[in-house]
Amino acid sequence: MQTILVIDDDVYIGDMLEEMLTKEGYGVRRAYSGSEALLLLAAFRPDLVLLDLMLPGVNGEAVLDAVSGIPVIVVSARTGVEDKVNLLLGGAWDYVTKPFNGKELLARITVQLRRASLSQTQCGAEDMLCFGSLVMNTRNRQVFIKEQSVKLTRTEYAILKLLLQNPEQVIPKSVMLDRISEESPDCVESSLKVHISHLRKKLKEAGGEDADYIESVWGIGFKMKMQDVTIS
Repeated sequence: MQTILVIDDDVYIGDMLEEMLTKEGYGVRRAYSGSEALLLLAAFRPDLVLLDLMLPGVNGEAVLDAVSGIPVIVVSARTGVEDKVNLLLGGAWDYVTKPFNGKELLARITVQLRRASLSQTQCGAEDMLCFGSLVMNTRNRQVFIKEQSVKLTRTEYAILKLLLQNPEQVIPKSVMLDRISEESPDCVESSLKVHISHLRKKLKEAGGEDADYIESVWGIGFKMKMQDVTIS
């Protein structure tokens, strides 16, 4: 049974969440303050956290900073775009505004649990390269975004593989051409930008307009790009 930690000092909302989640087959633990949440997180590891921000004692932002490797959905009355962006960039996996629709929240929980499961089972394997929702299986040369297959040419695959193997590095054009020359000997500097453009287009088609995974570093080369955040 998957367990969800509900961190909210509002007893009514907490009770409603516990009842809803229990009916869906989840185990539920409760914390009514940030301090209590940190103590619980030190003692056990939930599968997902529902986190309010306005907590007594330690605030929700501080709790979020202390959570690592666990999906966190912020459930808050704050509606400001800047608040949402800062929290999503700060580690939250999703953001739901109070008052919320129960069915929508359950759907978001399902999505984030599935995402966490895919990350653990796929990206722990030697033949898997992952970056956000993008997964590459180097054994069978398949690429997926959010479980949707992306068909790449030989050159596009070689470029993406190199970038995924070095996700935090800027790969100079000359280095990229040298490293992919074995798999794609016909790719030259004049055509590299075209291949990158086609690759970015295919990734966006599979993951949506916000799935812009490749960043051009002017005058140097290319690197993997942190996902832009979509606020609904």
